[in-house]
Amino acid sequence: MIAMGQVLFKFASQTTGTFSLASLITLAVNPVFIAALALYGFGTVVWIYVLRSVPLTIAYSFMGLTFCFVPVLAQLVFGEPLHFRYLMGTLLIVAGLVTIHV
Repeated sequence: MIAMGQVLFKFASQTTGTFSLASLITLAVNPVFIAALALYGFGTVVWIYVLRSVPLTIAYSFMGLTFCFVPVLAQLVFGEPLHFRYLMGTLLIVAGLVTIHV
């Protein structure tokens, strides 16, 4: 949900102008921005219920996967490039998760 929220925030950012009151008002009523906030809000509620049954030390480590998913979505949706560094970073994150949870 966080990764998709980031994609929606990127879409919303493409319609903003300079930092001004008018631009903030336009952003506040932007349906894509509102959807991103709603997704983040829903994700927060789901997270609270996840934490009822999963220790925080285990659950929070999986938040690192967001750093893996967001660049992939950015590449698929916006055509942003993925570099070798991304692959190496992703492998390190996954290796860290395996190390923590084995």
